[in-house]
Amino acid sequence: MSFEVPAGGNTPSVNSNSGRPDSEHRRPTGAGDDTIAAVGKVSEALECVERARGHLYDLHQLIGHADLLLEDAIGMLEAAGHSDHATRLEQEMLGRNVISGRWTFQIVEDFDDNYWSVFRSEERRVREALQDGKRHVFESEMKERRRTDGHPDHTARP
Repeated sequence: MSFEVPAGGNTPSVNSNSGRPDSEHRRPTGAGDDTIAAVGKVSEALECVERARGHLYDLHQLIGHADLLLEDAIGMLEAAGHSDHATRLEQEMLGRNVISGRWTFQIVEDFDDNYWSVFRSEERRVREALQDGKRHVFESEMKERRRTDGHPDHTARP
């Protein structure tokens, strides 16, 4: 089927019954709009935490890289005859804890163990209880409301 704009320039109707989403993304029987929206919001919150976790890993890698660069700079200062500055930087900054008693790997591990992994488990528990474990039901329904029937780039699924 080819996509054509009807006479008058209007786009084809949205919300056609053809090409439904796969069963893994369809609303479970009995799940109301408020429930689907609430579970979707829990999942959205987890997605924000996933992004924050990525930034935490960025911090971990950037601080580690900065420490290695500082080590090089200390060697360069020493070689250039500035041993007082090199010694002070080595003593004060090289290998310094970024938070009292912790390097960034310890922060990442603590975050993963005490927040991220718990949040993931809780989000899954809510989905399993209220959406038969299905992911992205809210988004799947939004896609259905927005897609244009017959348009080759608006198919329900691959």
